[in-house]
Order: sequence, then structure tokens, then C-alpha cells
Amino acid sequence: MSHHADYSNFESAASRKDALETLVMSYEALAASQRNWVANLANCSSLLYHCYSDAGVNWAGFYVVDKDGDAEQLILGPFMGKVACQTIRIGKGVCGTAAATLQTQLVPDVEAFPGHIACDGETKSEIVCPITQEGRLIGVLDIDCLNLNGFGDVDKHYLELLCRKIAETCSF
Repeated sequence: MSHHADYSNFESAASRKDALETLVMSYEALAASQRNWVANLANCSSLLYHCYSDAGVNWAGFYVVDKDGDAEQLILGPFMGKVACQTIRIGKGVCGTAAATLQTQLVPDVEAFPGHIACDGETKSEIVCPITQEGRLIGVLDIDCLNLNGFGDVDKHYLELLCRKIAETCSF
């Protein structure tokens, strides 16, 4: 790639799988010489948002464990989309559930998820993947979609891979 912004171009991908493979490789390339978690998650948020631009995604970003405040909550990290909830209790909503269980939450219909926290009332589906280092929760990757059933197993596979790459490349 000749410019960093070139990593945001997913138009040539033939399928979502191809786009997500490109996303993971692009993240690795961008993070190769940078360990700062803010810089890496900011670029990753942009990659995610552009990768899913034709899929109805209205928010893509991160919540991290609030180490400087209440360790039982997540605090807003780098993202792209409308303004969002600033803190989420671990165990509450989709993000908090992923954080508490350390399991990806693939939610085809947010209205059917008990205790869903609606930062944007237009969101219909969501996927949240935990980020861990040495078994310890660091944060979560959160993507919201305007469509029902916006995410599936391919997304889950590649987003979990991305979260492992984030854990390997970032100093939190």
C-alpha cells in the first residue's frame, strides 16, 4: 500500500470473507510498528467501519476496562459512528455480557436480547467480541448494524481472530 488510507478500501473484495481477511491483514500491517492501543484501535475502528460500509453498520469500535476508574465497568474507546454510551457495567447489555463471559455475543435481533442497552435506537443487530491478554479481560470490540441478522459465523470467526491480533499487538 502506498498510503495508510489505502487500507480502508474494501471495494475489490468479492465476498465478506475476503473483506474480513483483508481487514485482518491490514490491521496487522498497520499495527506492525505500533504498540499504542489508542492508535491501533483508532485505525482498527476505521478499518471495521469501512469494511462493513455496505452492510448497514452504524457503529464500530471498542470499549476497554476502566483501569483508572471503576474496574467493574467498560469505558468508551476509539470508534466510528454516532456518539455512544460512555460507560457500560460489566455483565450488563451485550458488551457487558461479552466482557463477563469472555464469549462472543452474536445478536441477530437486539430487541430479543435481555437487558440490551440502546445507545442508538436504530440498531437492529450486534456482535461483540471480548479482547483478552493472558486470560484477563482488556476490552471488547463492538459492531452495530441497522439490519436484523447483520452478522453470522464468518464475521464471528474473523472478528475473534482480529481480537487475538489486537491482544498480540497492543500495550494496554
